Amino acid sequence: MNTETKTVVVERDFAHAPQKLWRALTQPHLIEEWLMKNDFVPQIDHRFQLRGDWGHADCKVLQIEPDRLLSYTWDAMGLESVVTFTLTPKDGGTHLRVEQAGFPKTAAQAFAGATYGWNNFLGKLETMLAKS
Repeated sequence: MNTETKTVVVERDFAHAPQKLWRALTQPHLIEEWLMKNDFVPQIDHRFQLRGDWGHADCKVLQIEPDRLLSYTWDAMGLESVVTFTLTPKDGGTHLRVEQAGFPKTAAQAFAGATYGWNNFLGKLETMLAKS
């Protein structure tokens, strides 16, 4: 059985401090502005849902390192994956790396959708941060 998986990786530089990005990644009302409706709580093992027009993802918080790292499961439409946000301070802002790992090689459509989705979400995140 082939258990190889693929990982979506989207990276972007923001002209904002890691603390400001962290708030956008962990405060439910801010998450809703750029990602989806949710009942997120920044606490290890907290189970939450991300809800969109397409349906929802069942999630569970795996790792939290304030202003540095956030990771949670993302189970949606029969696919189980893990999303990890890594924040790295840099001159004049923060480098954000988003990884969604666990796509079977046969799930090309889901992989393409996630790649498009994360680029779109990070664009919305950038717009939201610029306003606040």
